[in-house]
Amino acid sequence: MEKIPVMKKAVQIAQMKCPNCGKGHVFYKSKVPFFGAPKMRETCEVCHYKFDREPGYFLGAMYVSYALAVAEGIGAFLLAYFLFSLPALALAFVTTGVIVIFSMWNFKMSRIIWMNIFPN
Repeated sequence: MEKIPVMKKAVQIAQMKCPNCGKGHVFYKSKVPFFGAPKMRETCEVCHYKFDREPGYFLGAMYVSYALAVAEGIGAFLLAYFLFSLPALALAFVTTGVIVIFSMWNFKMSRIIWMNIFPN
């Protein structure tokens, strides 16, 4: 696998492209954009790179997903607290709501990040 510049790799991750060729999509397009369960392709449609290599491969992606959820929750809390001065219960609802809304995105993004950290 060739060495790819960090910025190009970050763009590939943000666009949810194949970690090998950077062109194929890792997930199928969802019919329900925000609430549909993501379905992952078995291989890249361009380079035929196998995404799921062994049972339990994506177990570590849970930690990445957790880190994304924590970062989003802290960001939502700080924005709601400093911009809107909401009471504590409202802050809890805002933080929880943001985490729930971004859960499917976190699922997909954590798998993409995990495949890019451990490509083989």
